[in-house]
Amino acid sequence: MSNILNNAEQGCDSHEQPSSAIEVIIEPRDSDLGGFYVRRALPTRQKRMVGPWIFFDEMGPADFPPGEGVNVAPHPHIGLSTVTYLFDGEMLHRDSIGSYQIIKPGDINLMVAGRGVTHSERERPEITAREHRLHGLQLWLALPEQYEQTEPAFYHIPSTDIPSANVNGVSVRVMIGQAYGVKSPVPTLSETLYVEARLGSGQELTLPTTDELAVYIVSGRLNSEGKELVARTLVVLKTEEQPVITAQEPSHIVIIGGNVLGNRFINWNFVSSDKERIEQARKDWQNQRFNKVVGDEDEFIPLP
Repeated sequence: MSNILNNAEQGCDSHEQPSSAIEVIIEPRDSDLGGFYVRRALPTRQKRMVGPWIFFDEMGPADFPPGEGVNVAPHPHIGLSTVTYLFDGEMLHRDSIGSYQIIKPGDINLMVAGRGVTHSERERPEITAREHRLHGLQLWLALPEQYEQTEPAFYHIPSTDIPSANVNGVSVRVMIGQAYGVKSPVPTLSETLYVEARLGSGQELTLPTTDELAVYIVSGRLNSEGKELVARTLVVLKTEEQPVITAQEPSHIVIIGGNVLGNRFINWNFVSSDKERIEQARKDWQNQRFNKVVGDEDEFIPLP
């Protein structure tokens, strides 16, 4: 999705923790986009990246009346992969390499922007014609330097192909990467972890091992080493020891992490290790030198 807020890096409330398990707790602020709320957990001043993850938005939940919905016109990306994951509703993805894909809850949509791609995210008329709900996550992965100029690509993995596991009674889906004895079919260009888990009250979950790790609490309430962790916070964890979390009530969480890639610059929808590459991308979009979205050629989001 396009970065539709004025700045990629958003202000938030954060709390550094004198804890052997927690590095910082990020409390994203709601941004009202006309009745549709977005909470941005990454990047923030306190934490710009977690492993390769450089952008983390929770969109909604939003209930739309007939005739309204999400309608994001064509916009560009470079140097990153977008990851779309829905809890409710559906979206229609189109891009400049010819992809046309309906995204439904539980599916993974991965678009590798590489040297440059344009895409749009809209809702089909048959969806917007009735009352409907949309709720999900939009994330960006920074690409390793050797892949920042790769050819753009698109992958859709349906919900039925995402592997799941039962970890001492906890329901877990490994959406990207490898954990809990299962491996996702989603292709990766660096070590990446993206896991969804649902815990019942009192259940514990030992988190996977990786360079950097964070838990986003979609709903519910957790405890780690006596610290209460509430919904709609991103908890960045120290990884010297394997953290363990306990659900204080039924809880829905997402775990992200992976290898550290190094510094990245981010400007609007562009990510790169090279500032000059970002400036060139801005000029290219301003002068409409990006390829157009196949089947969605008439509109575009202007360069802010």
